[in-house]
Amino acid sequence: MAIKIGITGGIGSGKSIVSHLLQVMGIPVYISDAEAKRLICSDPFIRKGLQALLGKDIYSGNTLNKQLLASYLFASPEHAQIINGIIHPRVKENFRQWVHHQNNTRVVGIESAILVEAGFTDEVDVVVMIYAPEELRISRAIRRDTSSRELIEKRIQSQMNDEKKREYADFVIINDDKTPLIPQILNLMKSLRGT
Repeated sequence: MAIKIGITGGIGSGKSIVSHLLQVMGIPVYISDAEAKRLICSDPFIRKGLQALLGKDIYSGNTLNKQLLASYLFASPEHAQIINGIIHPRVKENFRQWVHHQNNTRVVGIESAILVEAGFTDEVDVVVMIYAPEELRISRAIRRDTSSRELIEKRIQSQMNDEKKREYADFVIINDDKTPLIPQILNLMKSLRGT
């Protein structure tokens, strides 16, 4: 059975960079955000759940009405929990199937900003947190998403606090544009060989 690494961190921390470097090293990484977006449109259980909750207008053919979903989702934390209750179990199941198909692979990864919040820590053997100072995360996210500072700060506030997230981490990778990433990833891989 493959060792499963959970890669997490807040917006702009550099999860995608670390995931990409792991993939370059031959480690398959399940990108949960991309898979969740795909499943929202293709999984019949998710479709049925969202339609029961938000009505038939949530889909137009195979296209999700993102504005309708977002307006419901961000209206309250309770709404977010309801939506997550529909989507997360299916993403978990999809991840399990994906892992099962990664034949002859010693290590696999899953990248998820909400790994801890979504209850995915029980799906992985090691939690790796990508950490970057908040100001750097904000400037990266503004550049990447061509978004306003206010919106990025709002998204950061809606995510679990870094210090709280750090409590769940077995391994922390610093991505502050000063500390080299590759030696840290190699240290992670070396520590996994011991498990």
